[in-house]
This record gives sequence, structure tokens and C-alpha cells, in this order.
Amino acid sequence: QVQLVESGGGLVQPGGSLRLSCAASVNIFSINAMRWFRQAPGKQRELVASATTGGIMYYADSVRGRFTISRDNARKTVYLQMNSLKPEDTAVYYCNAFYIGSAGSREYWGQGTQVTVSS
Repeated sequence: QVQLVESGGGLVQPGGSLRLSCAASVNIFSINAMRWFRQAPGKQRELVASATTGGIMYYADSVRGRFTISRDNARKTVYLQMNSLKPEDTAVYYCNAFYIGSAGSREYWGQGTQVTVSS
């Protein structure tokens, strides 16, 4: 079982920055992909960024060039640096761990952290 705890959300003005953190209860070195999703009111949850154990990064078109995902295996933590924030980035942000083991794949979710971009 993997527990994930997000932090770092809050209220920020347009153009501002926030850094989200996701602390895992286990070593994340062997977790195939650590991902950030977000869900805005009335919308489906969407993948924002992903970082694999092999160092492959993925970003949604809407955040590429503004957001950066990083993994700190020693601290068992994943970060999402968000710059040049826009009102449309307002959402609950969720950390996700995707693991492929001998019994198949599993996913674990954090409880989410609210990000509000508003003047």
C-alpha cells in the first residue's frame, strides 16, 4: 500500500508560482510513474505531468513550458513547479503513483490539494 500526501496548494495571483509536493510512504524509486492530475469543477480529471523511473517526462499541452515535474527519490517526494499560472489552472491537484508489479498494475492517489489562481 502506498500513501501519498500532497501539499503546497493555495491562492495565487495570475502570473504567480506555486510548488506542489507529494510525499510518499514508500521508496518511490521502483514506482514506474509518478504523475500529477488535476480536476476543475464540472470537468474530468486530466493528466498534467508524469515522470517515469527512466527519466521520461510528459506534460499536457496546456502546461508545457510553465510546469516542471521532478522526483526526489531520496526524499520519497515528487514536486510540481508551476510558473506563470493562469486562472484556467484552478483545480484540485492530485498526486498519483502508477506501479507495475508481478501481480499487475496498481494506482494510488493522494487526497488532493486546491490551487486557485485569481486576482
